[in-house]
Amino acid sequence: MSGRIPREFIDELLARTDIVELIDARVPLTKAGRDFKACCPFHNEKTPSFTVSQTKQFYHCFGCSANGSAIGFLMEFEHLSFREAIEELAQNVGLEIPDTGPARAEDTLTPALLDALADANRFFKEQLRSHEMSAEAVAYLKERGLSGEVAALFELGLAPAGWDTLSQTAQGDSKMLDLMAKAGLVARKDSGRFYDRFRSRVIFPIHDYKGRVVAFGGRILGDGEPKYLNSPETPVFQKGSELYNLHRARSNIAQQGHSVVVEGYMDVVALAQHGIEHAVATLGTATTPRHLERLFRLAPSIIFCFDGDRAGRAAAWRALETALPELGGGRQISFLFLPDGDDPDSLIRREGGPAFSALVTKATSLPDFLFKKLSAETDLGRIDGRARLVELAKPLLAKIPEGPLRELMHQRLREETGVQSTEQARTPQGHQPPSRRQTSTQRLSPMATAISLLLQQPGLAARYALPENLDEEADEPGLKLLKNLHKIAGEEPSLTTGALLERFRDTEDSIALEKLAGKDHLLEEHDFSPFFSETLLTLQEQALGKSIDKLVARAAKEDLDESSKGRLAALYLERQSLRQRREEGGK
Repeated sequence: MSGRIPREFIDELLARTDIVELIDARVPLTKAGRDFKACCPFHNEKTPSFTVSQTKQFYHCFGCSANGSAIGFLMEFEHLSFREAIEELAQNVGLEIPDTGPARAEDTLTPALLDALADANRFFKEQLRSHEMSAEAVAYLKERGLSGEVAALFELGLAPAGWDTLSQTAQGDSKMLDLMAKAGLVARKDSGRFYDRFRSRVIFPIHDYKGRVVAFGGRILGDGEPKYLNSPETPVFQKGSELYNLHRARSNIAQQGHSVVVEGYMDVVALAQHGIEHAVATLGTATTPRHLERLFRLAPSIIFCFDGDRAGRAAAWRALETALPELGGGRQISFLFLPDGDDPDSLIRREGGPAFSALVTKATSLPDFLFKKLSAETDLGRIDGRARLVELAKPLLAKIPEGPLRELMHQRLREETGVQSTEQARTPQGHQPPSRRQTSTQRLSPMATAISLLLQQPGLAARYALPENLDEEADEPGLKLLKNLHKIAGEEPSLTTGALLERFRDTEDSIALEKLAGKDHLLEEHDFSPFFSETLLTLQEQALGKSIDKLVARAAKEDLDESSKGRLAALYLERQSLRQRREEGGK
């Protein structure tokens, strides 16, 4: 495949794809009226709030607001790129993606980088078997208690001591060396020559969620700095998104009901050696919201395992602050602090798997950790000390989504301080954003309502013209988008909700449109025509009112000419007639 995928092809592809069949093959659906339901695959829940509409060719979760077309589902569920999702759907329905000319450089770079990384992974594994340094590397792994089976499972390798052992595999091909540099495998000297990034190190391949090698970590053999080295960020590797061993631990995390997050890949491998196979590690960066999102999709609980020293507790606090906004819907986070001088690797080798699992069950809950740390910074025996605790805790608790956990955290703060009201003041500047579930039930403006109805039933565009006087209010928020949607849907009445949304993928309006497409208008009737018609009349009346207000404001400052006076009188008559029609229609 090359070049951009034509819009017409995407429309045809979505028209031939049944989103219900697609999702049901991955998440079993049950019939619920006109639609189908299941527990959401994108967040943990016990009561199904994930719906799939066959008529709209659109999915929506009322719990976490995940939504989209068949393309969006594959991208989210299978972690595919847009093009990969298109390719899979095309294969499913027997369509051949049209050749539209030479491929863009960015379309071919990712596959080429992944191939280079896969070749490097094979090279490193071969060196561990055959290079003269392999005896030293194997001895080190055995000293760390790792078996050959675990080393093979994690695809451990060896980067020999030479400056250009890996670089030489390119055989002087400048294009290949440039590709290896973009993949983070080699670097260029000022002289223009290339050298290997990893030298004299045991190599740990880092996989993405699909199991593809995207980077490497290396542990120095012998003395030297840095002791551990990770690949730099590349087009296929972002440290804030990837977790070491996530691709392998996914099913075990789901089975255990929680994930264990440690700080290094050697910790992960050592835990696996002793039967703890639901552990992952961050990759030289603090925990990010993206990390949490991926883990919470697999299980409702995350347990962070840190060293018990000052650095470990500081890292735990950073993880806590990142996690607070993600704690809705029954999610839990705990912290396991190991004895001074221990890390998961050393502790499990000394104490064994069962002892480590026992420690995990005694991990400190996030609420306990938060209040223990803040209480240590105040003197609760003093009135002003208790007041200080409230001031320290309020901005943190405000980050937690509204719900039972937030209420219980404020209740605990009141119990510990005696202060009766600890909620943040709801000023316009400090207003807390609503939770995802609340957002879906907020009342929409008439403009947003019209857009939402049109998205959910694109056929309305062919039956209802937009009021002509809306043209006078071109600066009205959302008006340009409404007119664009109406034009597209009117010209192509067969478009479904999913296909219409795909027209706006990667635009600044895409997120807002996805939310509006999932809005529940609580209408019993299958046809939205009466509500849409009434909404258009409301928009028309609002536009008339704004035009009248402008002329009245002018009249207060200056005498209107005869043309403007006539225009004002006509607007009053038009608004009166419109209101009369609406009243008669409502009787």
